[in-house]
Amino acid sequence: MIHKNIFLLLGSNSGDRFSQLRTAIEFIGKEIGNVVATSKIYETAPWGKADQPHFLNQAIKIETPLSPNELLVKVQSIEQILGRTRVEKWGERSIDIDIIYFADNIINSSELIIPHPHLYERKFVLVPLVEISSEFIHPILQKSNTELLKECNDTLTVKEFIN
Repeated sequence: MIHKNIFLLLGSNSGDRFSQLRTAIEFIGKEIGNVVATSKIYETAPWGKADQPHFLNQAIKIETPLSPNELLVKVQSIEQILGRTRVEKWGERSIDIDIIYFADNIINSSELIIPHPHLYERKFVLVPLVEISSEFIHPILQKSNTELLKECNDTLTVKEFIN
């Protein structure tokens, strides 16, 4: 069975940020499933820990035969291959791949929380999500991505990245 309406957020703020995003999408296409849509790339101020370089962020929509937990394992494997090391929470990283939505599934386990628990608080997630799926409804909050962005109180800068 192919699962649709899976949304991931990619982020990078160390090394060749642009190349890291491109390479991550290539791996996702090979290892996880069909990449259906990609947002523009946005340069964003760091969230949670300000004393670090700006991020490049991009939302993607995929289709995959994987379960949510299988997807998490694959995503973490891709992060590791691309040099991700988990040193400090919200710290610098070569690549970060977060599962934002897995269709309308609600998962709350020690390994995985879907929808992403902070997505509605973060413009760097919502701006690219709205670009590729403005009307997708958050399965818990019952609001569209557009509504969540309008209500978001995050004041950090999110601007289109021109390479």
